[in-house]
Amino acid sequence: MRCLHLFLTHFTSLRGINVRILVVGASGHLGSYVVEQLLKSDIDVITLVRPQSDPWRLTGVLDRVTVLRGDLNDLANTAGDIAAVCADTIIHLGWQGVTASERNNPEQITRNVSNTLALFELARVAGCRNWIGVGSQAEYGPYNGVLTEGLPLCPVTAYGTAKMAIELLTEKLCGISGMRWVWFRLLAIYGPKDDERHLIPSVTNALLRGEKPSLTLGEQQWDYLYVTDAARALVQMALYPEVCGIFNLASGEAYSVREIVERTRDLIDPALPLGFGEKPYPPDQPMHLQASVDRLRKATGWQPQVSLQDGLANTVEWYRARSIGGESAQGRQAI
Repeated sequence: MRCLHLFLTHFTSLRGINVRILVVGASGHLGSYVVEQLLKSDIDVITLVRPQSDPWRLTGVLDRVTVLRGDLNDLANTAGDIAAVCADTIIHLGWQGVTASERNNPEQITRNVSNTLALFELARVAGCRNWIGVGSQAEYGPYNGVLTEGLPLCPVTAYGTAKMAIELLTEKLCGISGMRWVWFRLLAIYGPKDDERHLIPSVTNALLRGEKPSLTLGEQQWDYLYVTDAARALVQMALYPEVCGIFNLASGEAYSVREIVERTRDLIDPALPLGFGEKPYPPDQPMHLQASVDRLRKATGWQPQVSLQDGLANTVEWYRARSIGGESAQGRQAI
């Protein structure tokens, strides 16, 4: 495992002392749960939220965090605020262009890479000691099988390439600066407050409306992790400074898309029809997306706590309540 031994020699445990953590992308799906779990651990939380963003996912906790309004595209206007909060740790979840239609947008590279490096420099100058970044399985490229951290990276999209670039660059910069570096390669997450364009919420909402969702045959084997389990991994890592390096973040188990959709349907109404086979597979469709999380388990003791069935039930009930209230859960920003 790549690790910063010099940092570990001189850094004392964060546990038991006042900790200040800046969460970038806090208004996104995963970011909102990270904030909630940090607050449960009595952490002093600072959030960086875009001026135009609606932080609806943070309803109920905004009065307990320090909110910095700033845009990664224009960090100069927020530099003083970031320096003033004196965060020990940055958890970087902010990213532009996370939907399938944006995967090969050149701005994945021209904006996301430069913006993240600018943020890193602000953090370094401000005395931040820990950098926790979230990458993607897209860094591996079209690998059909169980992903392990030692596999060669071969991204085929601008999104995956940009994530890989940030991984390599921030690791090197942390090594030069004596900062602790952690990088998560995230697979698929799901749960309440998700972006409605993603598979599980889009199917859930269609079925709640009494519509038949149009689907592929559903033969894909995908690894889905419930969002609170993902957030807990990030928070746990923030509080254990003896651990650093690269970690897959997933459930470690794969289910067919057909089974996931059928389980979701059965929680709503088993009699509802499903449109399997009405859509062709995309040309770049991964058919087996699963990751080993052995490295994360061994390093921190973390393991998923929410089963697929329980996670789907929680998700369906949340969207059911939203549909009854006539609200939209459209995501504004996510990983």
